Amino acid sequence: QVQLVESGGGLVQAGDSLRLSCTASGRTLSTYNVAWFRQAPGKERVFVASISRTAAGTSYADSAKGRFTISRDNAKNTVYLQMNSLKPEDTAVYYCAADLRAYGMGRYDYWGQGTQVTVSS
Repeated sequence: QVQLVESGGGLVQAGDSLRLSCTASGRTLSTYNVAWFRQAPGKERVFVASISRTAAGTSYADSAKGRFTISRDNAKNTVYLQMNSLKPEDTAVYYCAADLRAYGMGRYDYWGQGTQVTVSS
């Protein structure tokens, strides 16, 4: 079973950038499709971006398109979320998730504990 640990969150100002990392242990991450989700205070957790095992496929929520980039380094067992031009509405706990099923099914069995991103105006 894979264990996921997110890092890279923090407090930034609007317009700044952050890069989140999701590092796996217990299993090689290259066999998993991986996604980032986020949950803002008082709201449900929502999809942000996903990437297939080989990085051949990526998908983004409308809110992330043009500002966020998901990537992976399978040699480092890590998936990244580069976030540029951050806005206060990006404030949330960001979670990475992984799954062995076919890419695009939108279901993820393995989750990290999350990392807080706070964007001040």
